[in-house]
Amino acid sequence: MTAPQSAYDAVIVGGGHNGLVAAAYLARAGRRVLVLERLDHTGGAAVSTRPFAGVDVRLSRYSYLVSLLPDKIVRDLGLRFAVRKRSVSSYTPYGDSGLLVGGDRDRTRASFAALTGSDREYEAWEAFYGRTARAARRIFPTLTEPLPSRDALRARVDDEETWDLLFEQPIGVAVEKHFASDLVRGVVLTDALIGTFADAHDPSLLQNRCFLYHVIGGGTGDWDVPVGGMGALTDALATAARGAGATILTGHEAVRIETDGHRAEVAYRTADGEGVVGAEHVLVNASPQALAALLGEPAPPPAEGAQLKVNMVLTRLPRLRDRAVDPHEAFSGTFHIAEGYGELATAYAEAAAGRLPAAPPSEIYCHTLTDPSILGPEAAARGYQTLTLFGLHAPARLFEADPDGARDALLQATLDQLDARLDEPIADCLARDADGRPCIEAKTPLDLERELRLPGGHIFHRDLSFPFAEGPGDRWGVGTAHPNVLLCGAGAVRGGGVSGVPGHNAAMSVLDGTGG
Repeated sequence: MTAPQSAYDAVIVGGGHNGLVAAAYLARAGRRVLVLERLDHTGGAAVSTRPFAGVDVRLSRYSYLVSLLPDKIVRDLGLRFAVRKRSVSSYTPYGDSGLLVGGDRDRTRASFAALTGSDREYEAWEAFYGRTARAARRIFPTLTEPLPSRDALRARVDDEETWDLLFEQPIGVAVEKHFASDLVRGVVLTDALIGTFADAHDPSLLQNRCFLYHVIGGGTGDWDVPVGGMGALTDALATAARGAGATILTGHEAVRIETDGHRAEVAYRTADGEGVVGAEHVLVNASPQALAALLGEPAPPPAEGAQLKVNMVLTRLPRLRDRAVDPHEAFSGTFHIAEGYGELATAYAEAAAGRLPAAPPSEIYCHTLTDPSILGPEAAARGYQTLTLFGLHAPARLFEADPDGARDALLQATLDQLDARLDEPIADCLARDADGRPCIEAKTPLDLERELRLPGGHIFHRDLSFPFAEGPGDRWGVGTAHPNVLLCGAGAVRGGGVSGVPGHNAAMSVLDGTGG
């Protein structure tokens, strides 16, 4: 263990991916940087782990796909990290057939026609996503620039119908206007609900903000597979930060921040005792609630997480009821389950009324079909595959009375919905760990709150914001009430997803002296 110096230019609280991005940028600029990480490893929620005893498969246990990480950050920091495109965008089973999107355009058109009886929905799909793609190319580059005003971003989008679709009207208005098929409407709406508990017509536009971030990533909206798993990214970031001269100390938990606006002190504790380190700036790669606790200030109420994350290792992919589609195609993209437009509305209403959804909506993809490098030699030789499932409309409140019982019940109901779309039970395909137990684990919002300190189990730390300035002095979207204390986690204005954007923007704020 290396003892910290008495003073640094910047102390970063938390070694998640945003904290590591900030550390790497600041150290490359010649600043003395210290990262304090509570756990015995860096990475936060963007890690690869082997959760099943005796099974050598490195799962992206929490965060699992990459879209919002700008190529600029990868280039600037010289990261040895890559992503791969998925060969199929999505597959949605429907009876004994299904809707296949992506890959060959003619095949996609034919799949829409087989589902709906005409080319109308396919043409509407192409027009709708052509519109969001044009917006993505104009909005995404702004994420690593100073925050534009609302009017400046509107001028950049330069299309009133697209602006209204994304920023003004509940996304359900556009979905119902452009599409007639309940199944197609549901596939479109899911991007507005990942980690966000809302319905299509929520007047708060929470769902629009979520949709926006899901369709602008990389300027294309593509969600890519991290080669080597999500931990490969944070390992590369830690290497870049250390290589630039940053000091990273694990097993060091920050417990207090004191600041006069010019200088700050960060108190920390380790297994061996306590200490204090001084800094000109403190960057907090944690939730707004954690920031308030460190400063001794009243904490904002936590937002509510609303998801079920399930990791599985299989001996083989299951057979589908739809014999026209190979499971290797269906599971390589996003496999939608119980995500028709009406099904999503019903599940939301049930959860809002305090009941577990009877038919929980979820989506699955198989990492190993695109990137088998996460498999150890024995698992690869046996042909093992992984499945990552993300369940929607599972708010934290549903688990409070009986966390384990509710988790088990929701997991079983979710698997039942999957089984209804397969030609064999998923349980027959699960690998077994060294103790003979099936290789499946489920995480609720309460599990994420306990394991990762995400208030309310909210994967974005708090409700997402639109990526424009709400008032004067909000240059980078990372400022706090204290000029030399910045928020560089997912709760920043342009937070959410594995992007590194808040870390980049906090570093830029320090370097240009704007304080947020």
